[in-house]
Amino acid sequence: LAAFPVVNSSIYPDQGKAVYHEARNIGIAIDLNQEGLLVGTVRNADSLRIVGLARNIRAVADRARSGSLEPDDVSGSTFSISNPGPYGSFLTAPIINVPNTAILSTDTVTKRAVVATDTAGNDSIAIRHIGYLGLTWDHRAFDGSTAVLFLQRIKHNLETWDWEQELA
Repeated sequence: LAAFPVVNSSIYPDQGKAVYHEARNIGIAIDLNQEGLLVGTVRNADSLRIVGLARNIRAVADRARSGSLEPDDVSGSTFSISNPGPYGSFLTAPIINVPNTAILSTDTVTKRAVVATDTAGNDSIAIRHIGYLGLTWDHRAFDGSTAVLFLQRIKHNLETWDWEQELA
C-alpha cells in the first residue's frame, strides 16, 4: 500500500474530496457464522509481521463473533481484505467497504496443472499450488492499470518474500 497511496485512500463524494491515508489500517471481512458479515479493523497493519497480523485478525474476529466489539474495532479501515477461500471460492469480487476505494479477495489455493519453464527454457507440465487474488476498486479513485500494477506487486511480494525470516 505504501507504493500505491491511491489504493489506500477514501472517497467522500458528498464533500467532493478524496483522502490519502498515511496509516495502513486493514479492514478484515469477518463472517459471522453465515449470519452476516462485518469488517473489523487492524490498525497500522504495515508495522506488524505476519504472526502479529494473524493475532490481530484473530482477536478482532473473536470479538466480532462473541458480540464484544468496540466502535474502534469496526472503524477507520483504509483498505479491506476478504478471504472467501476457505469456502472453496475460485475468484470473487467483493463489495467495497465504503469509504475505502478498494478491497482485495483471497480465494482458494489449490493444486493446478501449469506450464513450467526450466532454466534452459524447456516447458513441461507441472502441478503447482495456485490461488487467485481479486481486486474490486472504485473507478473514481483509480483506473484498471493501477489496479493491475498493485496486484502484480502483491504477487511479486508473495513469490519473493523471505517467509522463513518473516515467520522466525
